[in-house]
Amino acid sequence: MTELIPPGATALLPPIISLRDVRLSIPVAAAKVDILRGINLDVGTGETMGILGPSGSGKTSLLMLVAGLERATGGAITVAGTNLGGLDEDARAQFRLANLGIVFQSFHLIPTMTAVENVAIPLELAGRGDAAVVAAEALRHVGLGHRLMHRPAQLSGGEQQRVALARAFASGPRILLADEPTGNLDSETGKRVMDMLFDLCGQTGTTLLLITHDAALAARCSRRVTMTNGVLA
Repeated sequence: MTELIPPGATALLPPIISLRDVRLSIPVAAAKVDILRGINLDVGTGETMGILGPSGSGKTSLLMLVAGLERATGGAITVAGTNLGGLDEDARAQFRLANLGIVFQSFHLIPTMTAVENVAIPLELAGRGDAAVVAAEALRHVGLGHRLMHRPAQLSGGEQQRVALARAFASGPRILLADEPTGNLDSETGKRVMDMLFDLCGQTGTTLLLITHDAALAARCSRRVTMTNGVLA
């Protein structure tokens, strides 16, 4: 699990996420579209940060760059002390396995696998011999110890998102990236899932970067920024 940092010590640490003049452009016909236009942002170790903004403002693109799932067209991105620009595809995949947990709006569970098998996948990819045991414990931690052998179709939307949470936290990531994690849930179920997410971050000291259009949800974070048209306000 993530090593807890003593209170007050985070101010002495370098940012766990640092973006400097980060840009992302995509070619369209003979021109290009600027998605991100010079993002500068630091996120401290153990901090919970909400990034607000309307659809199309660039929030998800920013998260994809921090996760190493997309490559910036300009600027520098340093995550957990690693310059992502210097990593090839394989190295970025290994970096994600070692440092990041990711929760999306869509649950991204494999329908033919049980809950415990879905949670165990990244642990197995990381070479953990105890993947099944750790996965089962992670599911118990989110209240799904009685659902280990159920497949996604046998679970409610809230239960599926809790499986996704268990998968994200099972390896003890240093950073959790969450992109509209309640977008496919009703308000009451979404609140329960977010209560669980913030509780898990608090218990483990995990840094949270939360992408949302919901101001009330972002207000639960220790710091908030707003994104509009590819820039941070």
